[in-house]
Amino acid sequence: METGTAQGTDRASGPQRKALEINLDPSSYGTFAEIGAGQEVADWFLRAGAASGTVAQTICAYDKAFSDERYGQGTRYVSRERLLAMLEREYQTLETQLRASRGSEVRFFAFADTVAARSFRGDNEQHGWVGLRFQAAVGAKPSDILLHVALRDRTVEMQRSALGILGVNLVHVVFRQKTEPAPFLASVFEGLSLDRLEIDVIELTGPAFDGQDSRLWCLEALRLGLARALLFDATGRPDQPSTVLRKRSLIVEGSDGGAEAVDPRALVAAAFAQLDREERPELKPMLLLDVRLQSLTSAGADAATVGDRLRRLAARAPILVTDQSVLHPVVEYLRRYTSGPIRMVTSVAVFAELMSGTYETLPGALLESLGKLLVEDVRLYIHPVPVRAFQEARAKDPRRRVNASPSGRSVTLDDLGCEPPLDHLLHYLRGAGWLVPLDLP
Repeated sequence: METGTAQGTDRASGPQRKALEINLDPSSYGTFAEIGAGQEVADWFLRAGAASGTVAQTICAYDKAFSDERYGQGTRYVSRERLLAMLEREYQTLETQLRASRGSEVRFFAFADTVAARSFRGDNEQHGWVGLRFQAAVGAKPSDILLHVALRDRTVEMQRSALGILGVNLVHVVFRQKTEPAPFLASVFEGLSLDRLEIDVIELTGPAFDGQDSRLWCLEALRLGLARALLFDATGRPDQPSTVLRKRSLIVEGSDGGAEAVDPRALVAAAFAQLDREERPELKPMLLLDVRLQSLTSAGADAATVGDRLRRLAARAPILVTDQSVLHPVVEYLRRYTSGPIRMVTSVAVFAELMSGTYETLPGALLESLGKLLVEDVRLYIHPVPVRAFQEARAKDPRRRVNASPSGRSVTLDDLGCEPPLDHLLHYLRGAGWLVPLDLP
């Protein structure tokens, strides 16, 4: 009895309370269309009470033929395009049938999601697109918010639960809160955690988001811990990671540790040539820029400055943005989407920092970090940097377990030296082929 009471209290304080608040608000009225993981969002509104005040219709076009007939053929079933088709169809149906009778009284909305939950074998990509088309005021033109989510729970039941919470939060926040990115996104993620669900794409359109930049909302989501990484495509637009990365061979270029002193064109050309000498991947290798959130948003950068930095980077290649200070989480993330070769292009200064790190959050310290980083078909391409750039980077490290004795104007991998017993580990990594010196012209 006590357990049941506690659970009831939790439900009343979370999505059930929010669904009931919306149901009791006579100014919002709409439809729910959900495909792929049940109807968890609609279910909250239907069970909360007073649903007739909010719900015009719920639908689950689960069968593919039925879904194609209703939303059109030619798109993947779990995709941005299918989500937009669902929102368009359901919102237009609402407008057509109810505009005359209720259009002057309520704010219409259409909620939709299309999801691939965990399959029976558990080897599928578990993700979904979630969206809401809504009127911010009675009679206003509609606005859209679209989210791409990665489902991280280990069971279908838990994934459905997370989607239900997310959907209720989304409907609640658009009608109950101003569109300031940080509090808005925190409310969308309330009751969830990064171990359950990640939001890695946010798209905003319409008058409710006038003056807002979807890219900055994505970066804010990363800062708040709603995502582990963001992927911006070659146009600078936030994109579903698997769309860009799936089964690709990757040359991943880092941006710190003296890399600014190296010609990026020469660096990339040398990396591609080295990979070609090692093996010939089935698909043409792709350049990916590994960028830290801090470098994009540092120095009090305003929206225009951040947007300009993203545009300049995207002109070179797709961008992976993380809030990590070490490399192994980046590789772990990329391995979700590709089993192809991954070559991390980094400077000798960054590698020296990696070797001298403390890794206090990892029980296995440096060895655990390297074990997570140097997994199958991952290698570090380590390029030289000018002596001064190396010295400036190493001056920040009080431990000085790794240093160099350069013979020229640049520090190379061959110049590195480590204190015992770290020198044995460096020798082993080099001999095993995980470290590859990248020669620049």
